[in-house]
Amino acid sequence: MKVAIVHDWLVTYAGAEKVLTEMLKVYPEADIFSLVDFFDDKDREKIMGKKSQTTIIQKFPLAKKKYRNYLSFMPYAIEQLDLSAYDLIISSSHAVAKGILTSPHQLHISYIHSPIRYAWDMQHQYLKEANLEKGLKSFFVRKMLKKIRDWDYRTANGVDYFISNSDFIGRRIWKVYRRESTTIYPPVDVNDFDYNQLIEKEDFYLTASRMVPYKKIDLIVEAFSEMPNKKLIVIGTGPDFEKIKSKAAKNVVLLGYQSFEVLKEHMQKAKGFVFAAEEDFGITPVEAQACGTPVIAFGKGGSLETVRGLHQENPTGVFFQEQTVNAVKEAINKFEDNIELLKAENCRKHALEFSPEQFKTNLKDFVIEKKLEKWGIKECE
Repeated sequence: MKVAIVHDWLVTYAGAEKVLTEMLKVYPEADIFSLVDFFDDKDREKIMGKKSQTTIIQKFPLAKKKYRNYLSFMPYAIEQLDLSAYDLIISSSHAVAKGILTSPHQLHISYIHSPIRYAWDMQHQYLKEANLEKGLKSFFVRKMLKKIRDWDYRTANGVDYFISNSDFIGRRIWKVYRRESTTIYPPVDVNDFDYNQLIEKEDFYLTASRMVPYKKIDLIVEAFSEMPNKKLIVIGTGPDFEKIKSKAAKNVVLLGYQSFEVLKEHMQKAKGFVFAAEEDFGITPVEAQACGTPVIAFGKGGSLETVRGLHQENPTGVFFQEQTVNAVKEAINKFEDNIELLKAENCRKHALEFSPEQFKTNLKDFVIEKKLEKWGIKECE
């Protein structure tokens, strides 16, 4: 059976590319297709040294850095990829990869990281952050996004089966496409973030993230700045670093970018990990739990699936229901009142449910099941 994996773009190695890596471990013979491919040698090693077949956008001016500016061309470009020689096609999509053209005799399974966020429910936030709420340019961008929505909805019909990366995204898939999906959580390197019983917890909280608005690091820093008897360590950098630094009191330490080893050491020693973003899935809370560290998280989005609250058996964290300073402060106090219930071994055990091994098993089983449904066979040689 010939297998193709379609990925949106290969520019930087992040969460979606980690999913691609694990897909290739299940189907090492698969060919890769993407809009553009600008991976360096180090990143290409992670995808088994494979080069992808790309689209016309690969040759567009400044495509390496400005590929996102060609959004309006992406639907056309992805449809020009010829996958007619393949039996099984897996698209890994947060933009347009799911829109490839397939025939009735092919099996197309689409792993959805999210429907196109900036075209659907996050359009208004995107326009606001891009300063495109008014004016002639705003008009043309809105018109372009309307065309993207129409195309995105129509091409959902070309997918035989949907996989969502969380139940939260599954609900978004239903809202946008009116299609059912099966959740297979993305792989997290839980074995890299190991739990060491010999490492003692220290009296500080940790948050770690790229400093961009939706991550809400400023919210966490403001909350701890109003709790001078509690220490917060912040790891990460980004466009909002200086803005966030200006809000930090003496009990808040911003370390900026740090190596993996430093990040892991802090995750292992922290008494709690604070996470205030609304994510589709959210990898860092799982990494913290893999280190035996419980989580204080915003109770919306993927966190509700990656963290077990106090109302659940073997809890691994505490939720707050509003992205406000007072809500974070109250959650920290609630966390400390219930810290004896949040056992390190339960955090570690829960994190293992999101391991790469679990992802590969779930994906392989799902494909076998759908081959049986479509072709009436369990295995195709």
